[in-house]
Amino acid sequence: MSLPYYLGCPSWNEPAWRGSFYPADTSPNDTLGFYCQAFNAVEGNTTFYARPGAETLARWAQTMPEDFHFCAKLPRDISHEGDLREQFDATQAFLDLLAPLGPRLSPLWLQLPASFGPTRLGELAAWLDEFSGRRIAVEVRNAAFFAKGEEERVLNRLLHERGVERICLDSRALFACQSDDPAVRHAQSKKPRVPVRPAAFSDSPQVRFIGGPDLDANQVWLLPWVDKVAAWIEQGLTPHIFLHTPDNHRAAEQAQRFHRLLGERLPGLPPLAEPKPEVEQLGLL
Repeated sequence: MSLPYYLGCPSWNEPAWRGSFYPADTSPNDTLGFYCQAFNAVEGNTTFYARPGAETLARWAQTMPEDFHFCAKLPRDISHEGDLREQFDATQAFLDLLAPLGPRLSPLWLQLPASFGPTRLGELAAWLDEFSGRRIAVEVRNAAFFAKGEEERVLNRLLHERGVERICLDSRALFACQSDDPAVRHAQSKKPRVPVRPAAFSDSPQVRFIGGPDLDANQVWLLPWVDKVAAWIEQGLTPHIFLHTPDNHRAAEQAQRFHRLLGERLPGLPPLAEPKPEVEQLGLL
């Protein structure tokens, strides 16, 4: 049975998952196949840093189920360098590159830097209008867009009128964590600490939950999202939920826990499959 929402992690090729979430002898090239057995979406973080090659894309397209969602982030040279109105050609080239993924490329994520403030909303509107045929979600980080003032209202109207989602980042669990763990310290130095803004500007709300390494400690922050996601599903929406931990060593475990909790809230929710190697059918000798 298919899930009524999309669930995943920041990536699928996490070496720490071998021997727990994946079989111990899983090769890097096989991790996507195992990942897709359990989850139906992934954050496309890799595309923010580097464009994949044609052979890689062909392998992804062959491995990902047709209903899988790859939420590709626009490369940072598009989202973080210069005027968005000058990035139309680069954006189209990126979309052409990822064309082998077909409908799996959904939604396209535009993650904007903290320097992208209210004075640049004209750029955003023009870019969104240029690619209005695409399902798009936008993440903002400028403080003015979290101040509950007119600038935030203008942003929300701009997105809502176009059916573009405002990605909600919830990093409260990460910053509530007091630890000398280098992975925690690194994550706290890199991840934004912004107010939580749950939004449903279309039929597909987007949430990124960034927790600490202690899943039990994360639960107080996670449980409200269980209720929110359940309510969205009951309204007929199809949320996308992505679970992080500081080094993502426990991200898959966190996502599995979220789904179990959601199942308690929504009886009849299908369980997640456990990744297993495909059994080769051997003929009789």
